[in-house]
Amino acid sequence: MDSAIQSLGDMAVANAMAAGASRRASSEKTDAQVTAAAKDFEAMFMSQMLQPMWEGVNVDGQFGGGHGEQVMRSLLVQEYGKAMATGGGFGLADSIKAEMIRLQGEAQTAPASQVGG
Repeated sequence: MDSAIQSLGDMAVANAMAAGASRRASSEKTDAQVTAAAKDFEAMFMSQMLQPMWEGVNVDGQFGGGHGEQVMRSLLVQEYGKAMATGGGFGLADSIKAEMIRLQGEAQTAPASQVGG
């Protein structure tokens, strides 16, 4: 009987440890997702800030112009924004991440009547 109780106790401890590890892995995954979302937002923001600058640049009539250049220019500006954000950007990603984590924490601790409105 003692071995059966010991076995159940071992199983309970193992399940609790597995649940804790799962929560930690989920938390790390969530943190990575929040970081990625914040960096993506900063890259998009920087691209939007760069777009007007490129609208004033004239195209070379002999080798450029047309719809293709408009499409490629917008893609180029997006890549410039991503590169700038990856290189540190304006530092918006850190502030955005902190705010997202704060709001996520509030949503998890809020009573059900307050969630969603």
